[in-house]
Amino acid sequence: MRREPQRHRTSPIADRNQRDSRAILDRVTIEGTPTRRATTAWVIYDLANTIFALGVVGLYFPEWLTTSGLPDSSLAVTAAAAGLIVIFAAPWVGAITDVRGGRIRILTMSTVVAVAATSLLTRGPDVVTFLILGVALVAVNIGSVVYDALLPFVSTRENRGRVSGNGVGVGYIGSFIGVGIGVLSLEILDLGYASTFTMLAAGFLLFALPAFRYIHDPRPTAGGRPTPALSSVVGDLVKSWRRAARWPNVIRFLIGRFLYTDAINTLIGGFLTIYAIQEIGLEPSGSRTLLALAIAFAIVGGIGGGWAVQRFGSKRVLRWALVGWVAAIVTGVTAAVTGLVALAWLIGAVGGTALGATWASDRVTMLEVSPPEHLGEFYGLYATVGRFATILGPLVWALIVDVLDLGRSVAMLVLAASILAGWFTIGRVEL
Repeated sequence: MRREPQRHRTSPIADRNQRDSRAILDRVTIEGTPTRRATTAWVIYDLANTIFALGVVGLYFPEWLTTSGLPDSSLAVTAAAAGLIVIFAAPWVGAITDVRGGRIRILTMSTVVAVAATSLLTRGPDVVTFLILGVALVAVNIGSVVYDALLPFVSTRENRGRVSGNGVGVGYIGSFIGVGIGVLSLEILDLGYASTFTMLAAGFLLFALPAFRYIHDPRPTAGGRPTPALSSVVGDLVKSWRRAARWPNVIRFLIGRFLYTDAINTLIGGFLTIYAIQEIGLEPSGSRTLLALAIAFAIVGGIGGGWAVQRFGSKRVLRWALVGWVAAIVTGVTAAVTGLVALAWLIGAVGGTALGATWASDRVTMLEVSPPEHLGEFYGLYATVGRFATILGPLVWALIVDVLDLGRSVAMLVLAASILAGWFTIGRVEL
């Protein structure tokens, strides 16, 4: 009797999903090979987005929070409220672009809103500042839905992993730019946080402009479906999850992504900076240096992770990256508990590498498990689980630190456990 080769068995639905996912990669060739300008503009937008993600949310807003004497929970509630909106809006926006196209238009509009909101941070009462931050967070994440869904249209099957990795690697140069803007504004010119956020907003817009000009808006991938109405957004969200359930690998990946982004988004959403200052004992200037070190290694992790995705596959690289995250968190807790501040620099090296490799492999994995006719819609779910994780993660942090008074180190270990659970779940995804 003939023996079958040793491999994971997949269901007919999973096999069809893989065939359909490959079809969208071939469709790029049918529509025309992406231009170098389009690919470069896509990569540079990652840089623009990272100026906001790490320059604003990851560093200077948490600094302003701590210097203003505000509790961790104020940032947690803001991030949670913004994430709740994105949970419903992201799949709806993604589904609209599947049916009608217009991804570049939505990317442009969401970026302009985020830039305008960022430029106004800390210029009014604290409650207004948190409201404006919430608007910026929603706009950035809506933009990320259509941005990620553009990946197959700015790359080919042969270079998809490298393009994604280059976007992450070059993107983290935006963090250096963000840190540099803050140093110039706060330490050299002594302009204060309000001017710093305005300058960061200008940097965000400047590097986003090439994407609006050079990326060709792809044709709709599901033009035969009716356009989803805003009034049915809740029902459409339920339908999106039911559709996703037809592709088991999509569901497995999204569950795993929720578990690890629950931790990662909590950390890079400002709480790691708070931990470094309050628990490890770094000065604000030291936290900036640590962030700069992490960024440098994130560039290496992004570019190297993209190369590794091409050679070893996105799933394997993603799981390697998650192991790196657990190691970085455990090192951070050890530094805080033992007082060995020097270990903080190891956190930057290991955590930064893991950060770059995670995002280089994560969105490619999503592309590989998604059917083409639901690409934008499922990238909306991809964003949704990330945002729901952003709701739960900060709230769990606030519960552990501010309500139960168990300390920030316990909160860090809970995040590590969440990443490990994600590692196990991703292991069940079949590619």
